Amino acid sequence: MDKFETLVLRALVDSIVECEDNTAFHISDVDYSYKQLGERISAIRRMICQLPSDEKLVGLALHDDMETYASVFALWMEGKAYVPLHPLHPAERNAEIAKQVGMSTILDSNVESAYTGCRVISTSQALYDGNFLDQWVDASADDFAYIIFTSGSTGIPKGVCITRNNVGAFMEAFWNTGISVSRDDRCLQCFDMTFDVSVQSYLIALTRGASLYTVPYGVVKYLYVASLIQLQKITVCSLAPSMLSYLRPYFDEFDANSLKTCILTAEACPMDLMESWSNCAINANLYDFYGPTEATIYCTYYQFDRKGEKHSYNGMVSIGKPLMGMKAMILDEKGRAVEDMQKGELCVSGPQLSSGYWNDDAKTKAAFFEKEIEGKKLRFYHTGDLCYQDVSGNIMYSGRIDQQAKIQGYRVELSEIEHYARLFYGETSRAVAIAYENDSSLTEIALFVESEEKDAKALLSYLRSKMPSYMIPSRVLFVSVFPLNRSDKVDRNELKKRLL
Repeated sequence: MDKFETLVLRALVDSIVECEDNTAFHISDVDYSYKQLGERISAIRRMICQLPSDEKLVGLALHDDMETYASVFALWMEGKAYVPLHPLHPAERNAEIAKQVGMSTILDSNVESAYTGCRVISTSQALYDGNFLDQWVDASADDFAYIIFTSGSTGIPKGVCITRNNVGAFMEAFWNTGISVSRDDRCLQCFDMTFDVSVQSYLIALTRGASLYTVPYGVVKYLYVASLIQLQKITVCSLAPSMLSYLRPYFDEFDANSLKTCILTAEACPMDLMESWSNCAINANLYDFYGPTEATIYCTYYQFDRKGEKHSYNGMVSIGKPLMGMKAMILDEKGRAVEDMQKGELCVSGPQLSSGYWNDDAKTKAAFFEKEIEGKKLRFYHTGDLCYQDVSGNIMYSGRIDQQAKIQGYRVELSEIEHYARLFYGETSRAVAIAYENDSSLTEIALFVESEEKDAKALLSYLRSKMPSYMIPSRVLFVSVFPLNRSDKVDRNELKKRLL
């Protein structure tokens, strides 16, 4: 068996067999056992095994229910891949994804499905007719496990293709970090399933016999997550720093003592937030995990050391070192490796690297490239992230290359402006700098600060004492609460709209 079959399918079946009476899912205050999960996978699989063997890509309507998760494993056992479709996303976007894939079938647990134009299988109506877990369709390691569509620069979503081999390599590398999960753990899954951190969240729980606690649609997410952590005594969780920052005012009264492992991910993590959280989640090992979707969830990680040296840049936690099997290089604009402490674009290579974008050779060729290292050609991915590596080998994140701006001919790193704004307003503040074109087609900088309305004169005076004049924002806007996108990151696009 390959790594995917061993670390995902075999491990899942072992959980179902060995932990059948244990809670597999806690969904909307209802517990579901591993036995029930096995029955739902078996029932759904009997429905989808009737599909043509060459129909490899199947749409999956995402709902907060066991049928949605069971469908993932049923598809994998049949050698098929899932393409997530979110019911709260615009119908036009979902239709575009279905069109790109040439989708013939959608699995939907809703009896009255909103999807038209193709076959819809109602997974909640699947009847259990005996165990159907142990024999799997023979599939290649290069077959797709899922295709996640992310935002495209042209407005058309682009599909990132992740193979079974990618997922297997990720699982092996993840467990190699030393993080452990057992059947006694209670794991949180708070990410949208159109975002790949969700895959990590459900896989590490279900392949180890742990209980998975999900977050329903329509709730105030950070409050619901806080409730789960405290009342259900969550032990393992992955959180976006932006969402965690909503809880920060309550850290003094927040009971996170049950946590033993907490991963902060999805965006740059402020060191002061990590330190404050470490004093709240006092029993937890804390990590910052980094990775683009194209590198299968994560490709580097950093473990926070409460008593040791803290690695950060511009107030942001280091993204650490590559996972097992992954290679990271920092290259200049000509594709040459830079020296330690010099900035460049982070490029990554290894078995977790995506095969590319669905039906888009041009984008694939632009994002992926080959480079000879020690006489061997390796395939790399352009992350688009500006980084440097310190002498200890830890990688420091300095922002997106496309979030740099040319002001009066000077290259400006917006993260530096954000850093000084946070220093001025204190450790609990958040700031986002955005470059935009004014009416004269000249580039200016707007600085958004998460705060009630204030006089910006003192801030601007402070910034002038720290940075050259061309880096000083021409506009400062105060926002009571930063908007978040579906990945729980600060929604920069939404902020930019407020400049219009």
